[in-house]
Amino acid sequence: MDMAASSRDEELEELESPADAARAIPLIPGLEPMRRERRATAIPPAPEEEIEPLEPARALVPSDLAPPRAHLGDRLTRVAYRLGLPSALLSVPFGRPSAPRILATVSSPLTGDRAAGMALRTGHFLVHGLKLPIEQVDMAGAARSTPPVERMLHGFTWLRDLSMAGSREECARLAESLLVRWLAANGEQAKNPAWEIEHTALRVMGWLVHAPLLFSSGDGKLRGRALKQLTSCANWLDRKADKAPDGFARVAAWCAITAAGLLLPDGKPRRLYGEAGLVRALGDFIHDDGGNCSRSPVAQMEAIALLVDLAACYEATGRAPPAMLGTMKELLVPPLLALRHGDGGLGSWQGAGAVSTERLASLVEASGIRKRALRETGQWGFHRIRAGNAILQFDAAPPPRGTNSRHGCASTLAFEFSHGTQRIVVNCGGGAWAGGMVPVRIEQGLRATAAHSTLVLDNVNSTAVLINGALGKGVEEVDVERREPVSGEAGAITIEASHNGYAARYALTHRRILMLRDDGTELRGEDVLAPARKKGQRGKIAYAIRFHLAPGIDIGLSDDGRGAGLALPDGSYWQFRLGGDGAAEHGELAIEDSLWVDGQGRPRQTRQLVIQGMTSRGGGNFPWLLKKMG
Repeated sequence: MDMAASSRDEELEELESPADAARAIPLIPGLEPMRRERRATAIPPAPEEEIEPLEPARALVPSDLAPPRAHLGDRLTRVAYRLGLPSALLSVPFGRPSAPRILATVSSPLTGDRAAGMALRTGHFLVHGLKLPIEQVDMAGAARSTPPVERMLHGFTWLRDLSMAGSREECARLAESLLVRWLAANGEQAKNPAWEIEHTALRVMGWLVHAPLLFSSGDGKLRGRALKQLTSCANWLDRKADKAPDGFARVAAWCAITAAGLLLPDGKPRRLYGEAGLVRALGDFIHDDGGNCSRSPVAQMEAIALLVDLAACYEATGRAPPAMLGTMKELLVPPLLALRHGDGGLGSWQGAGAVSTERLASLVEASGIRKRALRETGQWGFHRIRAGNAILQFDAAPPPRGTNSRHGCASTLAFEFSHGTQRIVVNCGGGAWAGGMVPVRIEQGLRATAAHSTLVLDNVNSTAVLINGALGKGVEEVDVERREPVSGEAGAITIEASHNGYAARYALTHRRILMLRDDGTELRGEDVLAPARKKGQRGKIAYAIRFHLAPGIDIGLSDDGRGAGLALPDGSYWQFRLGGDGAAEHGELAIEDSLWVDGQGRPRQTRQLVIQGMTSRGGGNFPWLLKKMG
């Protein structure tokens, strides 16, 4: 832009004089006395658009992880099925096994993406914004497709979208034609993407929940073949569920086993077996605060969707869902709401793009859970502060490791900030959606520290980013502290956290202090590099503190090069200023290109502010200010 800021030079100069900037933290006078306590996030009340009254979130307790109560006969049946006795033998020991069929029609409250469904009817799969001609898709997978495409094809996740695009008769013809192609290519079990545990589990759930689209044909031969394949998939999952590579895949597998036990003939032994396995899988996958072990908002949403579909399977058979299902949904929803911005969509964390308002609202409504956003966070690690119309989200936990890392990101101490419905500071996001419109070649870059609004030292990730969504060595410990004004007094909420991701290589720790004024119009921060050992190292090292901006923000540097004006699409105007005395060690401010992945999976061009320079290996501090001017 030609400097919307130029007409406000006086405001830029008055915002922070060098003398004021030297006072790093505390940055706002008159905030003391403060109550200091070490604890996880304390979340202010939910946004106004939530339906009242809302109950507070609850924590996981041991009784939540107990299988549904069963009498001795059922317990023996469960054990016998686990040992390999056929379900038909246990259900009707002196009778003939029932013919394969689906016992009830499931009515799930979940809705799909109508745009994706209409794209299917016009001959295209729509995968995170990318259109793929159906006729060109290789169902056999001789040439590996991208992970999102394979998941959509072999998990039949497109069924929910197609169900939104017309009448059952219109959509069933297309669904059956795709089923015929898939069966021809993947009817036999093999070591290929079609028979990955997660894909198979999603396929079983999809076929059971959307059976009318697949099994309405008058072609009895096709229906019989498909039902035989469905039974075979369920039997395969019985043996493979606990061998799933990660927590979400294990939960999906046990949900599918339980659903098959409900909806396939002679299924009671399988249902009992599945319920016990599902409780174990959920106990491993969900932390005490309700967040999942991969710290992934996408996995959180998909787990909720699985439980909603499974509850619908119970209802279709006239059986009350176990109380455990409702309890787990109550645990899963509040942590997800903690990542909601003022526009109703999610922040971009751990590979997720900016999940849209409509998609999130539809899922929460379908879950039937009316809870406030999580108030106390533990291993979930995402802190949320709401002040006035502003929402601050802060990653203050180590990233997921090992098999827990689905699309792990080196995002420790990154933040996102929004005011009203306008996002201001964001993360790039979208690593989990690479393979749609987001190119696979930049997937690792989107998971890197530099793709998040935080400090990067020597252009090195705070935690090593590996292929296939994995993470290596880096952040092991994060200390976090929150300080709030004494009740009834004006002031600001401060959150302070530090990590040791750079300690091994550079002998430095990164500490970030964020202070949000109670009216939400001013965010002050300070990034501090401190020696991790008693004796600091000599020399200098490069650093960059990145603030990725939401699309549509016009930005220009001030005349002195130490500030920037931000003209937002909603008409508001914000100022960004460097603190300190202007010395070189406090860095220079620059504007660079960036990108942001939206809720449809589309990468959108945007800009970022970068504080960069060289600092002593003995440490340094870098204060900054973001303030609403009008």
